[in-house]
Amino acid sequence: MLLQRTFLALSRASWAQRVVTQWPLAARAARRFVAGETLEQAIAAVRALNQKGVRATLDFLGESVTRRDEAWAAGDEYLRALDAIARHGLIANVSLKLTQFGLDIDAQFCMENVRRVVARAKELNNFVRVDMEDSAHTQATLDIVRQLHAEFGNVGAVLQAYLYRTRDDLVALADAGVRIRLCKGAYNEPPSVAFARKADVDRNYAALIPVLLARATRYPAEFGGRVPPLAAFATHDVRLIAQVQRKAAAHHVPREAFEFQMLYGVRPSLQTQLVQQGYAVRAYVPYGAHWYPYFMRRLAERPANVWFFVRSVFAR
Repeated sequence: MLLQRTFLALSRASWAQRVVTQWPLAARAARRFVAGETLEQAIAAVRALNQKGVRATLDFLGESVTRRDEAWAAGDEYLRALDAIARHGLIANVSLKLTQFGLDIDAQFCMENVRRVVARAKELNNFVRVDMEDSAHTQATLDIVRQLHAEFGNVGAVLQAYLYRTRDDLVALADAGVRIRLCKGAYNEPPSVAFARKADVDRNYAALIPVLLARATRYPAEFGGRVPPLAAFATHDVRLIAQVQRKAAAHHVPREAFEFQMLYGVRPSLQTQLVQQGYAVRAYVPYGAHWYPYFMRRLAERPANVWFFVRSVFAR
C-alpha cells in the first residue's frame, strides 16, 4: 500500500510531472499503456485490437483543466475521434473525464461541452462513457450522467468498488438503464468515504458482481458492440473474472449480456483468451500528450507494472 500511495501522490505532483515527462525513457515505457500521442496512432491501435476480436474505448488523456479554451478543445478532439471511429468502421466508443471538460470551471459550461459530444455520438449510433474521478467529483459526475442519459440515452457511468456508496449508486443507475462499468478505483481516498484495505475493496467488488449481473440482460449491446451492454466488469484480477463467469453461468446470464473491460497494454494475453472463450472484451485505449497522471496510476495499481517500468528504463 505504501508503494501505491507513493505513486498516487506522484501522479498529482507537478514537479514530478515536469521531471518525468522530460525523460525520454519514461515516455518510452509509458507507450505500453498509452497508444500514442495522436488520434491516428490511437485509431491504428483500435484497429489492431478489433482484428483480435477485442472492442475498444478511446480516451483522450487529460484532466483538471482550468481554462475554458482547453476544455472546449478537448470536446473538439472527441468529436474528431467519434468521426474517425465511424469513418473506419471500428468497434469502439469513447470515454471522457468531466474535469477535462471544465467541471472545475463551471458545471453548466461542462454540461454543454459534454452534451455536444453525446449528441454527435447519438447521430453516429455510438456511445459515451463518463469516467469517474476522485470522490470530490462523484456526485457532480453522476448528476451530469443522469441528466444526459435522460436526454440522449447513450451515456454510461463508471462506479468504483472502493467507495462505500457504490452499491446504492449501482442499483439506482442500472435500474434507470444507465450502462455501468464497475472498477476497483485508482485514487487515494480518505477512509471516511472508501475502503482502505485492498482485501476489503476486492470483497466489495465481489459482492457487487451479482447485483450488476441481475440487471445485465435488460440492455444488450447495440450497433455491433459500439454501445456496450448494461454490465461491464473492469478488472484484470483473474479471481474476480472467474467469479463473474461462475455467477453468470449459475444465473443463466448469457455471455453477450456483459463485457469484461481491461486497460490497453495490461494482460493482453488474458484479453485474447477471454475472447476465444466467447466473452466480450473491451480495451480502454488512452492517447494524447498528457499521459503522466494516467501512467502513474497504472504503476500504482500493480507491482508488476513498476518492474516493467524499471526494465524499460535500463533496457538497451
